Amino acid sequence: MDDIVKQAMAKWPNVPYCYGWLALDARGAWRMRDEAAQRAGAPGDRLTNAALVGFIARNYLSDERGCWYFQNGPQRVYVNLETTPFIARTDPSQGLVLHTGQPLGAPDEAWLTDAGGIVLRAGQVVAQVDDRDAAQLLQAFELDGRPAAIEDVMAWLEGGAGELAVRWQERSIAVGRLAADNVPGYFGFVRRPDQLQAHA
Repeated sequence: MDDIVKQAMAKWPNVPYCYGWLALDARGAWRMRDEAAQRAGAPGDRLTNAALVGFIARNYLSDERGCWYFQNGPQRVYVNLETTPFIARTDPSQGLVLHTGQPLGAPDEAWLTDAGGIVLRAGQVVAQVDDRDAAQLLQAFELDGRPAAIEDVMAWLEGGAGELAVRWQERSIAVGRLAADNVPGYFGFVRRPDQLQAHA
């Protein structure tokens, strides 16, 4: 967390929290959702200012409920998540990199969702792979120890037999099936903090 944020929190400790104004999409873009976007249920405008995007990424945290937020000075700005708290991309030098710019590290778990998403967990970090990078990662999938074609993976996802795994940095990580709607409950995070707030 930035020092300037810590100082602001100490100076103004009781600023009300903000809900519904910031979202993270499935490709790792932060989106600002003004009142019109919120009313329309629209994703909002993509933030492209590098300094602002970096500031959000450095001050991105979760609370005890599993809700993710951006600590904007003294105020928590809660984030609506399209998929998972982090989005991972493939990188030639670092392997997998989060949308915040940090390396993911070697995954401990891998899951395929019924919506076609690849979800990885490395330590406490849960990330869905950016769909633009999914095809590259799928090249590392194996079915019963042999390279798996996309058709093999799709057949397995629809209930086919065999053991699916992803080979990553000399490790074989078993792949499980998980319904997209069950991902937050399985990993203990909240996609829509604004809905929790509405029922509080």
